[in-house]
Amino acid sequence: MHSENDFTRLELKLPACRDNFRYFRSLLRPRTRMLVLVKANAYGHGAVEFAAMMQQCGADYLAVALPVEGIELRKAGISLPILVLTAGTDFFEEMIEYRLEPGIPNLHTLKALCEVLKKREIKRFPVHVKLDTGMHRLGFCPEEIDGLTGLLKGRDEVEVKSIYSHLAAAEDPSEDAFTLCQIHSFGTGAAKISEELGYKPLWHVLNSAGIERFPDWQYDMVRLGIGVYGISAIPGRKLSPVASLKVKILQIKKLDNPGDTIGYGRHGKVLPGGTVIATIPAGYADGLDRHLGRGGASFSLNGHRVPTIGNICMDMCMLDVTGVPAQVGDTVTIFGEDPTITELAGILGTIPYEIITSVPRRIERVVIRK
Repeated sequence: MHSENDFTRLELKLPACRDNFRYFRSLLRPRTRMLVLVKANAYGHGAVEFAAMMQQCGADYLAVALPVEGIELRKAGISLPILVLTAGTDFFEEMIEYRLEPGIPNLHTLKALCEVLKKREIKRFPVHVKLDTGMHRLGFCPEEIDGLTGLLKGRDEVEVKSIYSHLAAAEDPSEDAFTLCQIHSFGTGAAKISEELGYKPLWHVLNSAGIERFPDWQYDMVRLGIGVYGISAIPGRKLSPVASLKVKILQIKKLDNPGDTIGYGRHGKVLPGGTVIATIPAGYADGLDRHLGRGGASFSLNGHRVPTIGNICMDMCMLDVTGVPAQVGDTVTIFGEDPTITELAGILGTIPYEIITSVPRRIERVVIRK
């Protein structure tokens, strides 16, 4: 966080967050539960701030990737149930202490957890069983389900709160046949486990793209990730961007000598007639990919787009503001309403996830409530 000034901040708009949450809620049956992903520092938005917003909006569950992320939320007073997707086997004691619910992708993890619970004489500890339906990253394959149910029926240390899987390409219409095969495989596996257990855990397979494109398969719960942050899987669907990365101009210079250069490597050039540059306190250590430099992207300043000039530095970059009204202290929007995260992702040939998760914790998160 830039603690000495208010130059650089990531603004989180609570009204936009509510709007996106309500949009996805509107696609679901009234009884379908909503799990919201706040892993990776809430996709770069700020885990504590965003989890509190989700709790206020009415989410039923939260999910994180790692135990340490869940512990941070508990210490901050977040009370919603928290699923840890990548629990591992090294932090079971901490997960028990902080009431975190581990995802179980294999027998090794399940056995290790049961041994810890047995020693502590804990019974019916909540766990979530992950099925591999074609993503082939984590989870029980169909041929492993018998071994799973055999172990579960013989142990009372755990209670399966949910069964889930992950869709590999729900956003891609050309892969719909594969997605439907995944959904069918999930339903078959979840039904078999539920029958063997003698009770029915929550079933969930839809991610954000799945909620929009396959709402018939919402089962008991859905997992809302990038969608609640304002990114839709459907072209043209207007969601509200929650995050806006804003900076204030540190200095403005009028350079009059053609041939003078700007920045590392001397890649920015002063043109005949002079060039006006504005320096802002955000660089590649703040999530600005260096490929956005040298005019690769332009940001918003006082209703105008101003391009980068020269190489992006670690903590700063320069903008060509020639002909644009600007003064020290004016606000530059790097992404938000204009330009959007999606636009920057397109320039870089990547996905919006990478843009937003690249904003580091040193950038202050400011919740805008109105």
